[in-house]
Amino acid sequence: MSAGDQKNGGHKPGDTVPVVAKVWPEVERAERLARGAALKWASGVFCKPEHLERVSQYRKRESQRTASIHTRLKSMVQSYLEGVGWGLEQLQEARAELRDVSHALKKAGLESNQNAEGVKSLERLRELSVNHCQLLAAVSNLPRLYSVRSMVLETERLVESRRLLEAHAQLMDLERWQDDILWQLHGAPGTTGSALSTEDQELVSKYFSGVGQLVDALGKELWAVVSSALALARQNPTPFVSAVRIVEREEALDQALLEERGGTGSNSRPLPPGRPRCWRACFFQVLEEAVSARFRSVSYLHTRGPGLAGHLSALQHATMADLGTVRHLLEHCVPPHYRLTGAYLRASHHCLQAHLAQVSSWDLESGEIFAVLNWVLHIYNSPDMMGHPELVTEMEKEELGPLISNEGLEQLQSKYVQSVRSVSEWMHKALQVELQDWQRDQEPDTDHEGFYQTSLPTIITQMLEENARVALMIGESLRDQTIQMGLYEMENLLNRFREALVEFGKEHRRDLSNNKNKFYLHYLLASISNCIILKKSTESLQQQQLSRSAGQFSRTPPNPLAALDRAVRRACRLVMDQLLLDLQPFLPGLLTRPWLVQGDPTPKLCHVLERHLELYGRVRPPCRQRLQEEAQWLMVVEYVRALMQKRFVCRSAEERRQLAQQMVQDDQLFREILHGLEGDGSVPEVNPLALLPVLADFIRLKDPSMLTLEVSGLAAKYPDISEEHVSVLLDIRGDVSKDIRGAVLDLLEQSAPPLPAGYRPIFIDILVPPTTMAFCLPTAKCA
Repeated sequence: MSAGDQKNGGHKPGDTVPVVAKVWPEVERAERLARGAALKWASGVFCKPEHLERVSQYRKRESQRTASIHTRLKSMVQSYLEGVGWGLEQLQEARAELRDVSHALKKAGLESNQNAEGVKSLERLRELSVNHCQLLAAVSNLPRLYSVRSMVLETERLVESRRLLEAHAQLMDLERWQDDILWQLHGAPGTTGSALSTEDQELVSKYFSGVGQLVDALGKELWAVVSSALALARQNPTPFVSAVRIVEREEALDQALLEERGGTGSNSRPLPPGRPRCWRACFFQVLEEAVSARFRSVSYLHTRGPGLAGHLSALQHATMADLGTVRHLLEHCVPPHYRLTGAYLRASHHCLQAHLAQVSSWDLESGEIFAVLNWVLHIYNSPDMMGHPELVTEMEKEELGPLISNEGLEQLQSKYVQSVRSVSEWMHKALQVELQDWQRDQEPDTDHEGFYQTSLPTIITQMLEENARVALMIGESLRDQTIQMGLYEMENLLNRFREALVEFGKEHRRDLSNNKNKFYLHYLLASISNCIILKKSTESLQQQQLSRSAGQFSRTPPNPLAALDRAVRRACRLVMDQLLLDLQPFLPGLLTRPWLVQGDPTPKLCHVLERHLELYGRVRPPCRQRLQEEAQWLMVVEYVRALMQKRFVCRSAEERRQLAQQMVQDDQLFREILHGLEGDGSVPEVNPLALLPVLADFIRLKDPSMLTLEVSGLAAKYPDISEEHVSVLLDIRGDVSKDIRGAVLDLLEQSAPPLPAGYRPIFIDILVPPTTMAFCLPTAKCA
């Protein structure tokens, strides 16, 4: 087959296209694809001449396959044809059956039309039957109808005399008669009478109108009895028992009528008027209203202020007395399924919830809020109230929940903390009293240990500790909030206290000439002791707190200890300023030639220092040691500062010896006064008194060539000493050549060590006065 033949799908150009291919082009396309696939397969199998020997085998296999396919196709087509034949037979049978049914329906329709004409003649008979039934019902009900008036009057009399069971029995008879008459007028089951007309229904309702009034009157009496059940239980519980029996009868009658007439069919008998009454639900509703009325009966006079605690106590006693009556008396008058104690508990709880919500909304003071919180959190669930062993089980069954929600409790606690903020006013008043005490013309009071103190720390400490103790009676959370608030106010107070100290110092300096406040220093020392007492109180309050995370508070946590430290530092600074002020008149006479000859004014300085140290003993530790150290430091600094003034410059070795000897004597005087520091173990790491003998040795040194070694040791002990300080010391010696001076200063510059950790500089506080240059003409040599 040529390539052109393959393109034409196996047909030669002159061949005729089959008829099937013209009708179904898909068949032609499929045939072409099949021929192409066959040609491709054959070209692959018979690609070599020796493969042609197996042509017969391939022809036989393909013939068998083609025969198998033809057989299956015939079988499939035969099964399809059989199914189509069976379906045609079923359609023919259905057509025949539909024809028969259509004939039967036409025949039934003709017969129905003929019967309808016969039924019309029976309409008159049906009307007569209905009228006869109604007349029969009227005749049979005449005796009852005549007796309705008298029974209504009799029932009214029974209700008024509270013979409730008899009244209810007659009322049930009247209601039964009314229901029967309405049903007979409506039409009994099986009849074809029309529904009860509106006129008939109004006629019956009007005739039996007294029955509805009796129901209302009886219900009113029943609920009056239920409302006064607590009083009746202690006197005569019979009316209450009768009321419960009537309620149960009504409940049973409601259930029976609902089961019997609850259908919706046309023949179902309707429920009597006013049914169902649901008097059992009304019973519990009236009971809850009675409980609410009992709560309202508790006197609300003097509820605000101190009377609120008495009001809550009255509620407690009234509630427990009523629960005892219900549990021991009324519970036996009702069926067990009433669970009357639980119902009374639930009603009481709900009334208390509403009442306490109202009380919480008032603008309460701290004492009132405490009374409410204490009553809700502790008294209500205590064994004296709802935690009573006989009530715990009922409380658990009812699952009543808290009296006040968690949000309400948090709001009350926040209001309590805000109301306790009046402590700020008391602190302010205490501070004003403290400021007035500072102006007194007498020493501050002392405690049993002889330390100065005033009333300020006692007032503040007692106030904060009392607030924390009272808040702890409510709960630890409220205690923590109260302490936190107190610490905030304490911090504010200490800031104002520090400002007052500053103003106190300024006022004292302005009035120095008048000597207005002779006990200025004493009250400064008392303030320091007060701060120490407040620090102990603050630490005690902080230890009482359970949680101190900053995330618990909406603002930065208070830091009263830092405020205390600032106040103490300021007070100590003012004390040192006063010491310096008292020393100032005698300092200009130090390290002068009269001082070298007579020894003055060192004894006077020692007297002033000794008087101050004696007063410092009235301060509580550790500030007492701190003041003594600062006084020692101040004395040495001022002494060395006087040395740096170069008031005395040695002219000979003898003067250097005398100067050094006098400095050592002064050091001994200072040590005799300050010997108590060593006994207290409060000597600082760098003792400033040790500086005076070192400087004396420096001045006493006979060989100037050894000054380099001496300065090296001095710089090692006091690394903050500068070239200016050493230069002044060399000037005071008066025998140092320029070469030695240059070598000493170069050595000091090269070996300047860093300040070690914990070292307190001393020379930094001592300024060297500037050197006065001698006037000279600007010559080339000077330049």
